[in-house]
Amino acid sequence: MRSHLLNDTTAEHYRRSVTEGVERVAAKLATTDRPFTGITVDALAPRIDGIDLDQPLHDTTAVLDELEDVYLRDAVYFHHPRYLAHLNCPVVIPAVLGEAVLSAVNSSLDTWDQSAGGTLIERKLIDWTARRIGLGPAADGVFTSGGTQSNLQALLLAREEAKADDLARLRVFASEASHFSVKKSAKLLGLGPDAVVVVPVDHDKRMRTVALAHELERCAEAGLVPMAVVATAGTTDFGSIDPLPEIAELCAQYGTWMHVDAAYGCGLLASLRHRDRIDGIERADSVTVDYHKSFFQPVSSSAVLVRDAATLRHATYHAEYLNPRRMVTERIPNQVDKSLQTTRRFDALKLWMTLRVMGADGIGQLFDEVCDLAAEGWKLLAADPRFDVVVAPSLSTLVFRYIPAAVTDPAEIDRANLYARKALFASGDAVVAGTKVGGRHYLKFTLLNPETTASDIAAVLDLIAGHAEQYLGESLDRAC
Repeated sequence: MRSHLLNDTTAEHYRRSVTEGVERVAAKLATTDRPFTGITVDALAPRIDGIDLDQPLHDTTAVLDELEDVYLRDAVYFHHPRYLAHLNCPVVIPAVLGEAVLSAVNSSLDTWDQSAGGTLIERKLIDWTARRIGLGPAADGVFTSGGTQSNLQALLLAREEAKADDLARLRVFASEASHFSVKKSAKLLGLGPDAVVVVPVDHDKRMRTVALAHELERCAEAGLVPMAVVATAGTTDFGSIDPLPEIAELCAQYGTWMHVDAAYGCGLLASLRHRDRIDGIERADSVTVDYHKSFFQPVSSSAVLVRDAATLRHATYHAEYLNPRRMVTERIPNQVDKSLQTTRRFDALKLWMTLRVMGADGIGQLFDEVCDLAAEGWKLLAADPRFDVVVAPSLSTLVFRYIPAAVTDPAEIDRANLYARKALFASGDAVVAGTKVGGRHYLKFTLLNPETTASDIAAVLDLIAGHAEQYLGESLDRAC
């Protein structure tokens, strides 16, 4: 079994195995004509359930054949131009190359003596991102597993900086369109059930700053502690961007930690034409960025940035076997001193490879393309009487629903849209997401693929309308 360990004696075996796997994936990418096959859970589960993991195949080619049957054939392929659903991006080749390198070398980014150059590369990328945000010379941060972990760590720091003697007095303010991880983080941090104050949004799905000011004032009058305001730069449902400069002013007035969840909107940091949409982000105390959304990186690649590096001490614990205190005075850089994780992948390498091959402008150009595509899509939807579109896009998301020509029960329209999404997924012709607006069911395009065209959008809209009309026709037949 030692022949399967990756080392100096098995380098050729490694090369052959990985090459065979890459060739399989490359062939699949080259021949995939739909984002999904439409397979059901009931059809796929027996294939996987029937595999006896205690009976290995002992042959890489046989295992790849099996993998084709249980995974590659029926995977949801984000690179396809008609995958329009969630915040999943097609990935750039330099990042995939970085993934291959980091997996093989297998550095762990918790301590210097496990990563060396990896530590310095991650720190360099944190500094680069902090400068792009404009956080100032004292800024710092660390890579994380994703936006949820980044938001959790940011709110942990905010909780500790609030210095409250009673956690029940702490309040976090976030818009009704903010990410669910805000409420989840509050619970994990031991805050009370009323800790998160939901602030209403305006017509454009942006936090109402007048309402925020009112809630902050009410908080102060009640003797409560405004621990943090979470502004969102790219909400999951709408891609909306909260008014960051006005929120920053209110945070300064009330001495409140300002966190910006830019997991989605961070692509604007590299934008050639739309960077001004996140003006004000430079005033944040902490920022979440997800490179695996709008920087076209493989999952996972995320980070949390802070204005003041000293605040990261709230995540610091020392263990003699790992990062003893003496290492601080010896100026040995251990990233575990900043992180909620201990063992941690060298995910920063993917972004490093991308920047060194493509440059930031290359990333920004791709993100600008999908933002421009969303603007085109909005015009199509606004001009199409079959659809009701909620709001003009701030980034690359479109929320809409099919509306039949004949007036019908709103609940029936809900069911028609739900059916259309399900039928489209089952066909495999396209994949779209769904959400609720005002209690009603809507559909959602999240456009993160520069290869998607306005013609793709128009074709998928026709498919949606066709499925919805089929449902309504069958419903009418049943009613008769």
